[in-house]
This record gives sequence, structure tokens and C-alpha cells, in this order.
Amino acid sequence: MHKNAKTSWDTRTLVFLGLLVAMHIVLTRLLVIELGSYRITVGVVCTILAGLWFGPLAGGLCGMVADLLGCLLKGYAVNPFITVAAMLWGIVPALFRPLLYGTKRKKVVFVCVGVFLASVCSTLGFTTTGLAIYNGGEFLVSFMALIPGRLLQWAIMMPIYCVLSSLLYVSPLTVFVVNSSGANSADRIVKA
Repeated sequence: MHKNAKTSWDTRTLVFLGLLVAMHIVLTRLLVIELGSYRITVGVVCTILAGLWFGPLAGGLCGMVADLLGCLLKGYAVNPFITVAAMLWGIVPALFRPLLYGTKRKKVVFVCVGVFLASVCSTLGFTTTGLAIYNGGEFLVSFMALIPGRLLQWAIMMPIYCVLSSLLYVSPLTVFVVNSSGANSADRIVKA
């Protein structure tokens, strides 16, 4: 860790994280197309941005809090596999933060790689597993019944997540959020 790296979050960072959690909940639980075991929503982009802007711990925490509060608001039982999937949306792309310096093209590529890996782990892995367990019956039969629809959902949503995350990350919004959050020079992403 860099000796000047920020070790605690200031009030502005917590406010931004709270705002991202609230936006995630609104986009995921209210502005959503529910299709049984399948959900069309862009809420995870908020969690992805939390991780990219504030690091993997913040991204994972944002995903976890948004999932737990969303379950509470909708009256769903908390599924640990789906909660882990929500956390991975913030953690995996954030692991590419050290590579997000330089040209916009390089940033877009690494944001997309992170989002792609997160989507495979989350959508196809943990969420499908959680839904298969929740549906009951024999796990493998339930998993295999869900996976074709989950693959279709993944194929449709993953490019949308990549485009939205990349556009928002390379926009002036990133400079505003990172500079406003009180991050020191080791954490700033000010060069577009």
C-alpha cells in the first residue's frame, strides 16, 4: 500500500457511497422489468462505479448493502449467494483500478474486462446458483433449467453494463467524484 494512501473514508466518500446505494436500490427494485427468475435492470452500474471510484472494499460494501436493503424493502429472503454476487459487481471491476490510468481507450478496455469478469461470476455463477438453491428440488436440474435464460439475460445486459460503466467512468463525473471525495493524490483519477 502506498504510504500516503487513504486508510479511512471521509464524510463526502460516505455520502457518495450512500447515494450510490440509494441509486442502486431505485434502479434495481423500482425501475426494473421482472421476468420471474430473470430481471432486466441497470442498478449494478452504481455498484461498479462505487468500486471503480472508491476501491474494491467500497464497491463490495455498496453491493452488499444495496442487496440487503433491497431484500428488506421487497420482503424477499436474503440469499447469501445472491448477496455475494452483488458484492462481486463492486469488487471485480475495482481490481483493475491500477490499470485505469492513461488514455480513455485503455480505461474503457479495462473497465469492460472488469465488468465482463464480474458479470460471468455474478450473473452466471453466484446468482444462478442462488436461484437454483432457492427454487428447491435437485440442484443440478434446477441449475440447468435456469442457465439458458440466464445466458440470454447475460448476453443482453453485459454489453449494456460495459457501455454505461465505461461512459460514466471516462466522463467528467469521475473527476468530480474522486476530487470531491477527499481522496489524496495516490487515489485520484484526474487525467482523462
